[in-house]
Amino acid sequence: MKKTYLLLLLVLVFGCKQKTAEAQVIINEAAQTEDNPVKARFAKMEADALKKDYDGIFTDDGKLSDLFPIKASGVSTSGIQKAATAFLASLDANQRKRIKFEIDDVEWRKWSNVDNGIYERQGVSLMEMTANQKKAAFHLMQEALSAKGLQLSKDIMKTDQTLKEINNGSDDYDEELYFFTLMGTPSETQPWGWQLDGHHLIINYFILGDQIVMSPVFMGGEPIITTSGKYKGNTIFQDEQNVGLAFMQSLSEEQQKKAILDSSKAHNNNVAAANKDNLILNYEGLQLSEMTSDQQEELTKLIAMYVNNIREGHQQIRMEEVLQHLDHTWFAWVGHTDEDAVFYYRIHSPVILIEFDHQRAVGVPSEVSGATRNHIHTMLRTPNGNDYGKDLLRQHLEKAHK
Repeated sequence: MKKTYLLLLLVLVFGCKQKTAEAQVIINEAAQTEDNPVKARFAKMEADALKKDYDGIFTDDGKLSDLFPIKASGVSTSGIQKAATAFLASLDANQRKRIKFEIDDVEWRKWSNVDNGIYERQGVSLMEMTANQKKAAFHLMQEALSAKGLQLSKDIMKTDQTLKEINNGSDDYDEELYFFTLMGTPSETQPWGWQLDGHHLIINYFILGDQIVMSPVFMGGEPIITTSGKYKGNTIFQDEQNVGLAFMQSLSEEQQKKAILDSSKAHNNNVAAANKDNLILNYEGLQLSEMTSDQQEELTKLIAMYVNNIREGHQQIRMEEVLQHLDHTWFAWVGHTDEDAVFYYRIHSPVILIEFDHQRAVGVPSEVSGATRNHIHTMLRTPNGNDYGKDLLRQHLEKAHK
């Protein structure tokens, strides 16, 4: 508790009378972190990651340039801009202060796929909003995502309500503990964006003109199939799981040998989740150029399952970007390949990184000691420096300062 006492001493020494409440919040949070070693560990992981400026994910060969030029997409973003403006207008002054950040703020990189008892989130949660504010928040999501992406997001939130029920009403879980922040000011010409951050759903959404970058995107859930409570029957990620396995099973024995990094699924395998913005990740597994045309088509369909969470129009633009680098796309696998297998797979190219991972049970009691199909994490990123639209923003700022 030494740090807590030091903070208290600073408050007393500097006599911050008008900020006593704010100081007490700081003291309480510091004490809470010190008393929770898991929370302290995650806080240190984030602090260590943020010490380094953003570079992005690339291979040992270095970052590829000129992959993400500023250009007109031909698909309007005005609906998203209007929805964001209306959402901001629905908030009170205090909420707007908490939700607004500069376009280049480090808030972009402050997200984590852990529960709220471990991680302190920025912005304003759905739980704090009025009915009209929630409606405005979901309208922003509706404008920014496809119907599939919006429904999946809502279904993921439902799994946290189930976790709350299973864990005796724990405050760490709730379907409304999802926090919104906005970076920059909604505009048709200037860069801006928004972030949704919660336990099993993180969306980073950057906009410049009519261009969109929706990454990093973390989507997960536990339980995957809900068997009790308010949302009994809620089911997520079955296509991503089953189509991924079917694709792996369709490969020849020789192809599978190349794709498999490890036949044993002994632990969680995600490598590109929170605090991994500057990851060096080499291509591994089976290269798409070594697949038959039918196999290439099936892998493209699997990629589309993740890309199709973006709104229509921009989804097609993103897939065109992926197709341009199809020959230099790699598929990797960890685990067995039988019908009931638990596994991890990765799809990696210069412009997209997708991960699917069966995780260990955390919030749901399980007799299984290892990975289970009832807890899934997925990750979508844009390698070579364009997560959070960083490469587009860099080009925009360089042009503005010429």
